[in-house]
Amino acid sequence: MVTESTPWTQTEFTQLELGDARLNKRARLLMERMAADPMASVPKACQGWGETMAAYRFFDNDKVEWHAILEPHWQQTQGRMQAHRVVLCVQDTTELDFNGQGAIGLGPLTYEAQRGMFLHPTYAVTPQREPLGVLDAWMWAREKKDGSGKRGGPKESVRWIEGYERIAEMAPSLPSTRLVYMADREADLMPLMERAQALGTPADWLVRAAHNRCLPEGDKLWERTTGGEPVGQIAFTMAARHGVKARTVHQRLWVQRVELPAGKGKCIAATCLVAREFDAPAGVKPVEWRLLTNRTASTVEEALELIEWYRARWEVEILFNILKNACRVEALQLGTIERLERALALFLVVAWRVAYLMRLGRTCPDLDAHLFFDPDEIRAAYLLTKTRVPAQPKLNEVLRLVARLGGFLGRKGDGEPGAKTIWLGLREVHVAAKTLRLLSDDGGDDICV
Repeated sequence: MVTESTPWTQTEFTQLELGDARLNKRARLLMERMAADPMASVPKACQGWGETMAAYRFFDNDKVEWHAILEPHWQQTQGRMQAHRVVLCVQDTTELDFNGQGAIGLGPLTYEAQRGMFLHPTYAVTPQREPLGVLDAWMWAREKKDGSGKRGGPKESVRWIEGYERIAEMAPSLPSTRLVYMADREADLMPLMERAQALGTPADWLVRAAHNRCLPEGDKLWERTTGGEPVGQIAFTMAARHGVKARTVHQRLWVQRVELPAGKGKCIAATCLVAREFDAPAGVKPVEWRLLTNRTASTVEEALELIEWYRARWEVEILFNILKNACRVEALQLGTIERLERALALFLVVAWRVAYLMRLGRTCPDLDAHLFFDPDEIRAAYLLTKTRVPAQPKLNEVLRLVARLGGFLGRKGDGEPGAKTIWLGLREVHVAAKTLRLLSDDGGDDICV
């Protein structure tokens, strides 16, 4: 448990072991600096020239493996997972665009002329969308296409299968927690389903279907599923996005248990669930999801549960948004892909932390704020907003003050603050908290305030 005297970075990296105590200390310090101001460049985040050069030496150290940096966070994440009956292990891939930079080892992105790399994490969240942390990650750069248009290097689809294998390996150590592997359409792969079956399906899988497969009886998967009457319907509010207003979505649900051909006379038993929007506003494309899972859904309640799980997949998009726009990882100028990987390992934890605070502020508003902020940070939030400090500050109260500093208005109809206003506000709070510490250490002598 985090205490007032223990920064969260120390707790999260308790088991860090990079082979040298000095490297361990440097990694923890870098995490504190980056968490204090995620949008800052490396020189700005560090305190002085000496610390800046030490940071660059850390990123340039070939003895430091990026997965070793993340290992203690992976362990802490698994510890948090033990408290939950179901944990969704969400996988997705995002492009990191470093176009225009001369970093060695980068490759083409979706557009061949762009240069960058790919990041593919496994993100653990609860069905209630509480982010528990990062469980695994792939980082790589593509090779250029040759003269025939073919691209060398490992087959990228393997990452989805290996991602499932990693979760399957973890399952026995979490006997009271049901793990659910979840991914979007890229993971609609028969080899993945076959691998899960070969392992005995120690973790469930739920993926968005991309292929309208032919069934053994000769008909098609989606037509078979929606051929009868819907089993029920669901209504939910789709949150506002950039350029798109929030709106209510009404969907009808169809569920069908099927046998999917797996080649050589083999089949994989699966449930296909189709959620199709009706009465969509004019000019708006109806929302339709086609899902595949190993789980059965014999009741409307079980079908609704699967839909709610899939909707939680959006949390990984929030993680990517924070990583790119709060941490500004695409602005890093570190010269090589290996240095970028080490920096990304640290920033993944920072991004999770912002998302974690945002979600807990909504779901557990009355938690003691001292479990997540040190006393100077709490004092700074109240001081900068000219608000009186209560005897026992609560998490949601402090987060809303932090978000106010980041542009959150807090009006009656504004709801709870989002990740962006929180990370912008955290910058102001950390600067003010640092000032308060300096004033306290100096005793206030000869300082004008």
